[in-house]
Amino acid sequence: MNQDIQVFNEILVPGEREICTTLAVLINKFLPEAENKIWYGHPVWNFEGNPIVGYSKLKAGIRLMFWSGASFEEKELKPGTGKFKDASILYSSSDLIMEEDLKRWLEKARKIQWDYKNIYKRKGVLERLK
Repeated sequence: MNQDIQVFNEILVPGEREICTTLAVLINKFLPEAENKIWYGHPVWNFEGNPIVGYSKLKAGIRLMFWSGASFEEKELKPGTGKFKDASILYSSSDLIMEEDLKRWLEKARKIQWDYKNIYKRKGVLERLK
């Protein structure tokens, strides 16, 4: 695991730490080729600089977000504002993380990607990759 992500996880309170550590371990397991780092203060995994999945701490729990998740057609993943193609799920306990669901979502994240890497160059217009 990336050292910065490990530090991010370790400074959280125990329940949040368990959620984030579980997520990081599983994301690394199912996306071993993905680059990972702290990006804008949150752990993020990407392919060739294009963000794929990450998590962040919210008051209500830990939000796992897929940048292209609205295109996954998964009822558990809630779309964002509609401006982008993101979708997420909120975890309040590590027991709620279903490994098979996460594996399926990460497989979709590998196949379904919108080009966030170049969104500024295109003045906010997203294009589908792959």
